[in-house]
Amino acid sequence: MAELTAREKAQSSIAENRKAFHDFHLLDTFEAGLVLLGTEVKAIREGRVNLRDSFARVEDGEVFIYNVHISPYSHRGYADHEPLRKRKLLLHRSEIKKLIGKTVEKGMTLVPTRLYFKDGRVKVAVSIAKGKKDYDKRETIKKRETERETRAAVKSRGR
Repeated sequence: MAELTAREKAQSSIAENRKAFHDFHLLDTFEAGLVLLGTEVKAIREGRVNLRDSFARVEDGEVFIYNVHISPYSHRGYADHEPLRKRKLLLHRSEIKKLIGKTVEKGMTLVPTRLYFKDGRVKVAVSIAKGKKDYDKRETIKKRETERETRAAVKSRGR
């Protein structure tokens, strides 16, 4: 595998939806392209994007992503875009059929987890997710804290 340049490292992951990892059990992930305007791509390259509270929905055999906030591009002229408009996801028909089958189940939803560049194109990782209950969230927090404590104990023992 080739070494990543500094630019590739910086642009490998643009935005993450950390809330999705906390609030949902992520079951299956798909990589999708996004239909974007030029000013949106330039704003994303500047890192002016937020995935918090975003979700995806299947409508008429197409998948759309909602609530992805892409701030206006800093050097825009007359061309501008709406920050919260719905954007179409580019997926294969077979993947869309899988998504339709899974999201019909009760409690299942589509959540964008990560936005990144791949070969110069903006991609989004969309996961099929099931909402966590409150006790699941507490359990996750408890696990994280015990892991942190054990790492600290191992680190202090090594000195």
